[in-house]
Amino acid sequence: MLPRLHHQSDVDPVISQFLQELETYGFSGDIETHYSSRLAVSTDNSVYQQLPQAVIHPKTTEDVALIGQISAKPVYESVTFSARGGGTGTNGQSLTKGIVVDLSRHMNKILEINPEEGWVRVQAGVIKDQLNDAVRPYGYFFSPDLSTSNRATLGGMINTDASGQGSLKYGKTSDHVLSLQAVFVDGSILETDLSAGLPESNTYAARALTVTESVCREKRTQILEKFPPLNRFLTGYDLKNALDNTNDTFSLTRVLCGAEGSLAFITEAKLNLTPIPKVRMLVNVKYNSFDSALRNAPFMVEAQALSVETVDSKVLNLAKQDIVWHSVKDLLSDVPGKEMLGINMVEYAGQDLAEIESQVAALTAQLDQMLENEEAGIIGYQVCQDLASINRIYNMRKKAVGLLGAAQGRAKPVPFAEDTCVPPENLADYIAEFRALLDSKSLAYGMFGHVDAGVLHVRPALDMCDPQQEAMMHTISDEVVKLVAKYGGLMWGEHGKGYRSEYGPEFFGAELFQELRRVKGAFDPHNKMNPGKICTPLDSDQQLVKVSDVKRGYFDRQIDVQVRDSFKQAMECNGNGLCFNYETSSPMCPSMKVTADRRHSPKGRAGLVREWLRQLTENGVDILDLEKQTLNSALSVKTLIDRIRHSWNKEKEYDFSHEVYEAMNACLACKACASQCPIKVDVPSFRARFLNLYHTRYQRPVKDYLVANIETMLPLMAKAPTLVNSMLSQKWVKDVTRSTVGYIDAPLLTVPTLAKRVRHKALVPYHTEGLSQLPESVRQDYVIIVQDPFTSYYDADVVDDFISLVIQLGKHPVLLPFKPNGKAQHIKGFLKQFTATATSTAAFLREVAALGIPMVGVDPATVLCYRDEYQEVLGDKRGEFQVLSVHEWMIPRLSGFQTGLPAVSASEPWYLFSHCTEKTKLPNSEKEWEMIFSHFGAKLESVAVGCCGMAGTFGHEADKFEMSKDIYGLSWKPNLEQLPTDRCLVTGYSCRSQVKRFEHLKPKHPLQALLEHLLES
Repeated sequence: MLPRLHHQSDVDPVISQFLQELETYGFSGDIETHYSSRLAVSTDNSVYQQLPQAVIHPKTTEDVALIGQISAKPVYESVTFSARGGGTGTNGQSLTKGIVVDLSRHMNKILEINPEEGWVRVQAGVIKDQLNDAVRPYGYFFSPDLSTSNRATLGGMINTDASGQGSLKYGKTSDHVLSLQAVFVDGSILETDLSAGLPESNTYAARALTVTESVCREKRTQILEKFPPLNRFLTGYDLKNALDNTNDTFSLTRVLCGAEGSLAFITEAKLNLTPIPKVRMLVNVKYNSFDSALRNAPFMVEAQALSVETVDSKVLNLAKQDIVWHSVKDLLSDVPGKEMLGINMVEYAGQDLAEIESQVAALTAQLDQMLENEEAGIIGYQVCQDLASINRIYNMRKKAVGLLGAAQGRAKPVPFAEDTCVPPENLADYIAEFRALLDSKSLAYGMFGHVDAGVLHVRPALDMCDPQQEAMMHTISDEVVKLVAKYGGLMWGEHGKGYRSEYGPEFFGAELFQELRRVKGAFDPHNKMNPGKICTPLDSDQQLVKVSDVKRGYFDRQIDVQVRDSFKQAMECNGNGLCFNYETSSPMCPSMKVTADRRHSPKGRAGLVREWLRQLTENGVDILDLEKQTLNSALSVKTLIDRIRHSWNKEKEYDFSHEVYEAMNACLACKACASQCPIKVDVPSFRARFLNLYHTRYQRPVKDYLVANIETMLPLMAKAPTLVNSMLSQKWVKDVTRSTVGYIDAPLLTVPTLAKRVRHKALVPYHTEGLSQLPESVRQDYVIIVQDPFTSYYDADVVDDFISLVIQLGKHPVLLPFKPNGKAQHIKGFLKQFTATATSTAAFLREVAALGIPMVGVDPATVLCYRDEYQEVLGDKRGEFQVLSVHEWMIPRLSGFQTGLPAVSASEPWYLFSHCTEKTKLPNSEKEWEMIFSHFGAKLESVAVGCCGMAGTFGHEADKFEMSKDIYGLSWKPNLEQLPTDRCLVTGYSCRSQVKRFEHLKPKHPLQALLEHLLES
């Protein structure tokens, strides 16, 4: 039985008092002190881990000012803060032992757009892509381009002075910040353009303004000597650019940009916008080595390119194994007889088509000459002229960070020296020495980056659970600091300092670093703002954070290595945060999108499970052995009594497992994370295992038993469907079901049933003996239809129409007897029952597969369960069989369907809404459906939607109803409102059920529309 994990990391009494006073004085945001909430922000996109005391989510600038005002009281001098946005920092910039102030949940409004003057005013929590979506209709975009643009907040970009692709032309974030609203730790507020006037005297804002300008002027010579003249200039207290040489004016805005929240809170920003280029063209140049790509990059820059991005062979090979490759493989095709070991992506952009075409023509002419002469290691190139293709290439490049994290083995690429910046002309020689350093340590690594700016992302693979390899990280950091100094560069050209702050004194020298400390002391004399980052106040004896500080690996190594390997879907999460994707049409992660709660994301859930495993190990639990017991032992009366007793005391006794359960309970098990996450964090997999163990101690809710046993009940219910439907429609039954079971909107059985509907159809009886005697040459003309519980019993007309479609296409349908699939059992963590179901059904399907006749299922979620969850629990015992989805069966047979069918062209299109599991696990499914419709003279357009919010039975659970409705409102509802609903097609049963519930109409499956089209033809 699972033990109670009762240890709590208590909140400091002073912090608790501070938080209570904050509420008393009218703080309107959220205050969270649960261990799970704190744990969710104890990591970012770095290898570090630091548990905060609390998490605060302010709603207004006044809330932030109140935080400062109250903390200024002497009793709260020890209370410290760190601002947090998207949590995408690679160097632990926002991690703290104090209080995290998260501005992303509520302070995410675009306040004003001024298209006439080309600027926008935003709150700090606005996501970069969110801003671009808002200003695109006006012909503008916010140009600093990050790989994390769909989840990075503007506040975070400002605090790290982020840049990215195209920085030669577009510069860094600070080049686009017109002014900031800064809240100081004493509660004083400053508009840095002084539009609200000078700050009141005796405030931190007033002192910061005076002291910082004085330092910038008095130490101008030293500053100019130390700050290197690079495109990716120094981040962190940009004293060089705070003074404008042209008019000798001082701006505090520049100093706050890149300060990593160590000076003040940034709550609002006024940003300038860039006109969207009317013309974009991309030349993908292929090389026989990565060194050739690096050494050829300056030539590309001289060709007046907007940007030159590079990717090495390791990243390319990882991309080929990922879902992203299907979208770019035609744009990066292999060169016959040559091995592509590096690429440069050279982009031209502007307003004049003739000018861009001329530039590209000049470059390609030179490339042709180099190819002919076999120069520079160039083996080929491809030109992309349409925006969709260019975006697909960059999406692959943006995913490079995550792809590296998905490398096989325990050693994973680690960010700590990945944004070094040297003059571009020195880059190839610098990288050659960098590679020699890594090779001398026998380390694997991948490389990609912005070679036009001299920034290359290099991530050596280290096993951070190995103390010796963790120590190597610090050793290599020390060496790289020396190396960048040798080549006239920076250790931190793009991703901020964070835990690399210890190198500040060495880089700046004693005199100038003391001036930085003067600036820090003026802003934050008591070192309350992100202490330890960049520098400490002049009068402080507190230390800077160090590369050697506590990391995730310190906690992970406390878990038995076999358990780590077994739960790798959770353990390997590297904090990349793609699951925080802002786009509502992205399938991952629906619960995170509607709650804005980091716990309800693959990253948050993975972190909770890691800690849960650690605590179980600490309690001496053999986790894998306990799992085996649940699969092999019967439930005893004593165990049942103990479960009931523990469940009765749930509210009285703390158990960390309850916090994990809360996060898991809100997961829709949509499986998007299993393919969309670059690391393949598979929440439904480890969620099922968690629930299986959790319920060894605590009794399951009644609704779980209903869900898990629905497949065995349905055949019995279908014997009297009218009676069952009549009962389920009674108000008192609905009320009782909701109050006692927690289940709402129970679907009604199809009347007439499938058995009655197909009674007169030309079905071939299922008899293995008769079918096995068919000649092999004709077996492909037969189709075995594998029933699923939901379509066959709740949506039988779809199966009926599929039988008709098969006949219409000249094939012979065979309806397989119903066998439970078990997916619902897996979702609810009934792993013993699911293993039994999967074992039985797999054996049956192996027997059917021996006939050599294609097996096809209608519902994508259950079809994919045979491949995914069955393989997960059965492994080699699953055996060889394949159940195809409808489109998978049709695509390779299209030419055979053509005979005898008229090619009638339909002008009015159909619109396809795909099941989220289907579109992520089968990324070509939408295109293939479009091909099928086109083949028969019909037009189909795919609609970009995420999860519908039903997710099997999730939407039918009373406690999930509001979340289910909110998820439906993200992308499904707005798209359906804009389209003719009678032309909208939906592949998933649960999705059709959701649409029926909220729109009071039943959409067709695409196979039904296809049948209708063929019959009309």
